[in-house]
Amino acid sequence: MAKDDEINRQILHELLRDGRISNLDLADRVGLSPSACLRRVQELERSGVISGYRAVLNPSAMGVGFVAYIGVGLGEHTKVAQEGFERAVQHAPEVVECHNITGTIEYLLRVECADLPAYKTFHTEVLGTLPHVTSITSYVVMGSPKDMRA
Repeated sequence: MAKDDEINRQILHELLRDGRISNLDLADRVGLSPSACLRRVQELERSGVISGYRAVLNPSAMGVGFVAYIGVGLGEHTKVAQEGFERAVQHAPEVVECHNITGTIEYLLRVECADLPAYKTFHTEVLGTLPHVTSITSYVVMGSPKDMRA
């Protein structure tokens, strides 16, 4: 990692808040000259601390009115079963996150759909038809008072 100091932490904090901030404004906020600030940001990028920049989308403006986290259990704990499941969810646009986790289930998914009927269709016609899936538990998001995903 690039040197871990208070100024780099401030730079990262500001970039998390606004990834499109100008170098001039960023330098001003962290108390550096623009050239020193740019060098630090470039080093954070080169070292992999900053791996990219993203647009944050408004789900409701995109027609997404239903979000759920889904716990998925597989009947077989084999590499073939996991790879098959992972390939299948790659093709499901409703799945915006897929995490292989430890515990009583194998996967935690974040699913975004237009509404409850669209989720029911996804649940029944996509998840419910995948081989090796033995359990599906839905946790419907009612609000997100803190969401740091970019």
